[in-house]
Amino acid sequence: MWSAPAHGAGLTTVLSAADLTLVEVKAPDRGTRHARGKSDPIDAYAAARAAASGRATAIPKSHTGTVEALRQLRVARASAIKARTQAINQLIGLRVTAPEPLRASLTGLTRATLVNRCLRLRPGADLTCPTDAARYALRQLARRIRMLTEEIDEVTERLALLTTSAGPELVALFGLGTETAGQLLVTAGGNP
Repeated sequence: MWSAPAHGAGLTTVLSAADLTLVEVKAPDRGTRHARGKSDPIDAYAAARAAASGRATAIPKSHTGTVEALRQLRVARASAIKARTQAINQLIGLRVTAPEPLRASLTGLTRATLVNRCLRLRPGADLTCPTDAARYALRQLARRIRMLTEEIDEVTERLALLTTSAGPELVALFGLGTETAGQLLVTAGGNP
């Protein structure tokens, strides 16, 4: 059975649980696709021919167990890192455009110091005032950055435990940390 990555994961899990034999068929190479164009029916026939002829022998990833849990947590961590990066960029952008007295007090700081300083900002009650609005926005972004950092740290701890559990021999290798070991495990799937 052929399926697009991620889209067929649920179907693969159900069919595997029904004790059906599954094989993974590689998508046609770019040259072939370029020559004849994209066609789902033609791709389906080609996949069926590859499976029936025995050319397709790869076993699909199981999407169960510790490696699947590791993949899911890596998705959550990557999302939090992306959101934190976006919030940091917005914080820096707002600092640049803040009214002068506020901008001057936040210039020349490291990112960590900038976030901590913005967490302590106290906006006034009048948010129609640009300075008070800037203080409020900067504090909100700093709070988001702090929350996302805590989330990233928590997920990273859990990832380290799962990675060590799923691949202790990988983590034990010199120079291979839990991040790289986790990526290797997810890429290989449950298939050794």
